[in-house]
Amino acid sequence: MAKALIIVDVQNDFCEGGSLAVAGGANLASEISEFLENAQDLDFVVATQDWHIDPGAHFSETPDFLNSWPMHCVAGSKGAALHRNLDTEDIDAYFRKGKFDAAYSGFDGLLAPEDEVAVGEREAHESVAEDGEAPISLDDWLRENDVEDVVIVGIATDHCVRATALDAINAGYNTTVLRDYVAGVDEDASEEALEELKDAGVEVK
Repeated sequence: MAKALIIVDVQNDFCEGGSLAVAGGANLASEISEFLENAQDLDFVVATQDWHIDPGAHFSETPDFLNSWPMHCVAGSKGAALHRNLDTEDIDAYFRKGKFDAAYSGFDGLLAPEDEVAVGEREAHESVAEDGEAPISLDDWLRENDVEDVVIVGIATDHCVRATALDAINAGYNTTVLRDYVAGVDEDASEEALEELKDAGVEVK
């Protein structure tokens, strides 16, 4: 059976200079690219993107940084684009989440046409379903490709990485989070999230 790397939300708004920057985000994008260059045992690589249109109370002018946040990763904006330090050459599929809700987990994401996914300074574009076909979720895509093992990296450890890993293990995937290839909003909360993942059966290494 196959193994897939899930790159969670390595986007401009979550890296230095973005509206909701996580310390070390840009460097993490480079480190993930180096990891990809040297990885030998991956069958697939997928990436998720926050892709907000109207996520309700998820956006706030007075955010609490727990359940509400400054505006970020607005669909079609440069902030929603993948960071330019992330090498996308080996990414097989992209999944966008959170159009009308918070959607922390990558498993809330729907498949985006590859030619519409932007990197760096280029604009990101809205995806449109073709021929009335039902959208494909991340779980659908992984199962269609016989993936049983997932390895998770990205931003942010204490939010979207955590949610993605929990959904992965609960969906029956053998799940690993690489602690050297994630970055969190809050250091203490990130460590608590990693401990929670271990308790849930996720391998953290």
